Amino acid sequence: MIPRYTRPEMAAIWTDESKYRIWFEIEAHALDAMAELGVVPKEAAAKVWEKGNFNVDRINEIEREVKHDVIAFTTNLAEYVGEEARFVHQGMTSSDVLDTCLAVQLTRATDILLADLDRVLAAIKKRAIEHKMTPSMGRSHGIHAEPVTFGLKLAGYYAEFARAKERLEIARKEIATCAISGAVGTFANVDPRVEAHVAKKMGLAVEPVSTQVIPRDRHAMYFAVLGVIASSVERLATEIRHLQRTEVREAAEFFSDKQKGSSAMPHKKNPILTENLTGLARLVRMTAIPAMENVALWHERDISHSSVERMIGPDATVTLDFALNRLAGVVENLLVYPERMQANIDALGGLVFSQRVLLSLTQAGVSREDAYRLVQRNALRVWDEGANFLDLLKADPDVSARLSDEEITKLFDMGYHTKHVDTIFRRVFGDVG
Repeated sequence: MIPRYTRPEMAAIWTDESKYRIWFEIEAHALDAMAELGVVPKEAAAKVWEKGNFNVDRINEIEREVKHDVIAFTTNLAEYVGEEARFVHQGMTSSDVLDTCLAVQLTRATDILLADLDRVLAAIKKRAIEHKMTPSMGRSHGIHAEPVTFGLKLAGYYAEFARAKERLEIARKEIATCAISGAVGTFANVDPRVEAHVAKKMGLAVEPVSTQVIPRDRHAMYFAVLGVIASSVERLATEIRHLQRTEVREAAEFFSDKQKGSSAMPHKKNPILTENLTGLARLVRMTAIPAMENVALWHERDISHSSVERMIGPDATVTLDFALNRLAGVVENLLVYPERMQANIDALGGLVFSQRVLLSLTQAGVSREDAYRLVQRNALRVWDEGANFLDLLKADPDVSARLSDEEITKLFDMGYHTKHVDTIFRRVFGDVG
């Protein structure tokens, strides 16, 4: 995490202060449950809530000596609580605290990410409806294919981010489990009812089988979902970058009055935000593989996953949080140039209607192979000579023998390509739009 790409609300989840506060709550809630079961005195549990506190600097000081962060924490906690602190952490092991805390942090982070996705979805929906029928060039392999609308382009991204939200909701449920099962997960020294109590208090579900650690397939799935969401961010960012290219100029990032595009060339308006999003997406995706490699731990538990998660937990969530909000801002302020979109559609003299001519010739009795040949030979002249496709077709005796000039002209109708936009919009947005 670096401040440049960090939003305060998400960063706060991953501070030492926040982490130790969660540790304290886990330990105190566990102590409450043990007191109800008669394992520890109720007065001790009450004293921990009353006197319990910690100091990050002091924990770090102790850890430098004992080389164990949970012991450093409980030692510092005892300095505030006093004699009753001997009941803290009864029958528990470090992973009970660490894994349950990570689950809490990830669920809180996910709630922020879900709100981020809502902002992205709202921005895309608004612009999609705004440009529902704005003609735009559809491209395949980067080459003009057939007309679409800019709103239809955006509707596709809306559907993609709606799927992203659904996946993230599932990932949240997957990651939100609590383990208070003691060494190697047998509950030998801590009653399962303690786990159930802590889980309820911390907003988590009980982990069905923990082997001292929560199974890491859960975390692998979670970070994989973040990686897929980052890829969706990159896909939309890449589209905007392409549309802003000088030769295209169909859409562009907002450029403020005092903004500078280049230290050397005053004319430049560079797509820096979407380029930045492309890079940030790579950072989020790179956390997925280490998370998957964390699944295979030795026997019931080792800590080879620990150092990885201390980094990828904050890095992935903080980076994706920043990226989603930056993307929402880009879409909200996106400059759209309908005239340029139409000019690009017209740039190749009507070539974008070639498939409709092909189909009409086949319906007029020409074999598909011959129809393709007739259309292509005229289309290639447009590429090579800059001629007008419609004029060439009308002048081609093999084409005019099957289709009249009026019939050919009717094939160059934009409305033919947009007639089902309403149907697609209803699929994506319902009756709205």
